[in-house]
Amino acid sequence: MPEKIDIPQNTESGQPTTTGKGNKVSRALRLLGRILMPLAVLAAGVVISIWLFETSPKLRAQPRSHNRTLVTVKSVEYAPRQTLVSGMGSVAAAQSVELKPQVGGKIIELSKDMSPGTFFAKGSLLFKIDPAEYLLSVRQLSADVAKAESEIALEQGNQLIAQKEYKLLGQKLTEREKTLILRQPQLKGLQASLDAAQAKLDLARLDLNHTQVKAPFNAVVQSSDAHLGALADQSTQLATLVGTDAYWVKVSVPVSQLRFIKLPNQNGEKGSEALVYNSAAWGEAAFRKGRVIRLEPKLEEQGRMARLLIQVDDPLCIKPENAKLPSMLIDSYVRVAIKGKTIESAALVERKYIRNGSNVWIMNQKGNLEIRQVKTAFRSEKDFYVTGGIEPGEKLVLTDLSTPVSGMELCIRENGAGQTACRKASDQEEQS
Repeated sequence: MPEKIDIPQNTESGQPTTTGKGNKVSRALRLLGRILMPLAVLAAGVVISIWLFETSPKLRAQPRSHNRTLVTVKSVEYAPRQTLVSGMGSVAAAQSVELKPQVGGKIIELSKDMSPGTFFAKGSLLFKIDPAEYLLSVRQLSADVAKAESEIALEQGNQLIAQKEYKLLGQKLTEREKTLILRQPQLKGLQASLDAAQAKLDLARLDLNHTQVKAPFNAVVQSSDAHLGALADQSTQLATLVGTDAYWVKVSVPVSQLRFIKLPNQNGEKGSEALVYNSAAWGEAAFRKGRVIRLEPKLEEQGRMARLLIQVDDPLCIKPENAKLPSMLIDSYVRVAIKGKTIESAALVERKYIRNGSNVWIMNQKGNLEIRQVKTAFRSEKDFYVTGGIEPGEKLVLTDLSTPVSGMELCIRENGAGQTACRKASDQEEQS
């Protein structure tokens, strides 16, 4: 039987115990494992990091993109510009009269149509007062004139006799005595009587003529209060007539714009032409032409505005050549555009493109926004007449910008071009 060898046991763990040499080897292996394991992990991490770095996508630098604001622009043009002064006014009659008879009597004849709106030419018979009394007066005074003329004729015969007697007398007399002998005072007295009788006759004939009431000018009836058979005197108002040859428009304009309006002068130069609009009655496009004839010497009390008179001929379109024009009505409220003097060189800029009262937005050659203050020579209802601050050919920005900043980048909006196309164009500029 083989010899049994006893291996010593660890009393605590129950494991067999090694010799002293085996214990040293075991401890060395355990120490080596503790050192090599972290190094292996670290090496694996390095290898994995290198692999990830080599195989991951590469980041490349991209050109910076500029977002420009899309705008609409308009090229600035300078040219001679005629000013246009606008104002509001009312239509008034240039001629009007309240007809009252100059003699009293019964109305025996009345025009067929004396209703308001009827036209009458100058000299047309409107009313006729009973002339019987005035005819009798004319006949009586005509007799007085004839009697005075016959008395003068008799006296002239007496003067001839006196002259013959004076020659036969042959005496030298004073001028006073000679005048009395030749009956010159008697002749002067009779001549005076004839003149007085003739004057009375002329007055009676004038009264007879006044029994016929006629239109003093081309007119339209505004109102009529006459009735056939009624008694009238010099205080009776028969009718009110308004002249049809012309109407006036009394228009208010700022005092500062009077220097652009041409007034008529003594040399025969006419005033500025004016266009009268009444959009409510005629529509937007229809107008009547007139001309400035006068400047009233006093300002309005409330608005401190100047008052001009614009004359419009044939306002009721009676003449055939004006038949297609709109008719004007008295007391209508109208708008007037007066063609003023011409500014030699100016650019028209609409009011809505004037920012903060005196500034404009300009897109410069680099495509950046510039905020400019402009010089204005005249301001009309719609436009500013700019004479300085912008140059011909520069681009006026028409688009409203919410936060305009001087120097911001702009891009011109083109038909069919969106913001993306604008940005691409900007990027190409930067790359070039």
